[in-house]
Amino acid sequence: MVIGSPRESQLHEHRVGLTPFLANRLVELGHTVLIEAGAGIAAHFADRDYQRAGAQIVYSAEEVYRRADLVCRVGGVTESELPLLRPGLAICAFHHLAVTPKERVRALQELGTTLIGYEIIADAAGNLPVLQPMSEMAGQMALHVAAHHLQTEAGGRGILLGHIPGVPPPTVLVLGAGTVGRAAARQATACGCHVIVVDQDLQKLGQLHRESEGRVVTALAGLDRLERYTSVADVVVGAVLIPGGRAPFLVTEEMVEGMKAGSMILDVSIDQGGCVETSRPTTLDEPTFTRFGVLHYAVPNMTANIARSASRALATASHGYLVRLADRGVEAALADDPGLARGVYMANGRMVNATAGAALGLPVCELAEALEKGNPG
Repeated sequence: MVIGSPRESQLHEHRVGLTPFLANRLVELGHTVLIEAGAGIAAHFADRDYQRAGAQIVYSAEEVYRRADLVCRVGGVTESELPLLRPGLAICAFHHLAVTPKERVRALQELGTTLIGYEIIADAAGNLPVLQPMSEMAGQMALHVAAHHLQTEAGGRGILLGHIPGVPPPTVLVLGAGTVGRAAARQATACGCHVIVVDQDLQKLGQLHRESEGRVVTALAGLDRLERYTSVADVVVGAVLIPGGRAPFLVTEEMVEGMKAGSMILDVSIDQGGCVETSRPTTLDEPTFTRFGVLHYAVPNMTANIARSASRALATASHGYLVRLADRGVEAALADDPGLARGVYMANGRMVNATAGAALGLPVCELAEALEKGNPG
């Protein structure tokens, strides 16, 4: 199989879809790997590193899309890249299809594209093994980001995310006890913060309570509690995930208006639409904005700022799946691996993920039917 990785075209996307390690692994298995020149530069992977790994360097994204059977990238396909795609292509990426413009989704359908979302590939236990390391890093980063932006010169409340004798510790409210939420809670607890985590899943809250040895306050989500907790929080971390779907708004505009001046919201769920009503996507060069005196950080690709670590983590997590796709072929690999099959948003142009289909208002069919019948056009 020919596997290609183009340069990422999204603004401030510094990660790369294939590292030299993963490229070498695929080459050793007899596959051809194409890397667009400069694709790994921001993550400090030089073209010569890929050449030593056995990959071929090509000099345009168009050549990658024209020659590859399987494209491995980080972010979803952008509007400007649609003319480069050839019909029937399979693309692995963090597509976040539920919040992708419907017109772009329809264009991908007309091309008969197969989209495999790293964020919804699941294992036998229902875990999301490719998304998990990104979520872990985002959760850890959230506290580092908050610590900076809470400083006075950065426009924050002028507080230290730590515990000083004689001074009450800052309060960190985490919405969601999944991977992002647990990582953020661990970091905040280690800093000496007063940490509150809310979730609807009592089992997840119980697990966090045990892991933290009771140092984290856990509570079932409810409107009254959220209103009370947001009003006292110095930092709110939004870490809500509905795999394949749009995140629900948990923090309303009224709750934000009731927060303390100079406090901060980090909406890590923004890549799936955000869980705070006042959030809007920001970028790494302008990561924050202020509403009602509350600083908002809502960068969808926040781990792009740790591009080398994130790229290596993605390569490690996706390695086994990409090897199966390359060795078996896309359709056979999807038929053989239920977890990988759960990662398919679209097969041969047909929407097969019910959650994304509902969010976009598009009809959905079974994966087996899509693989059998092919492109509806």
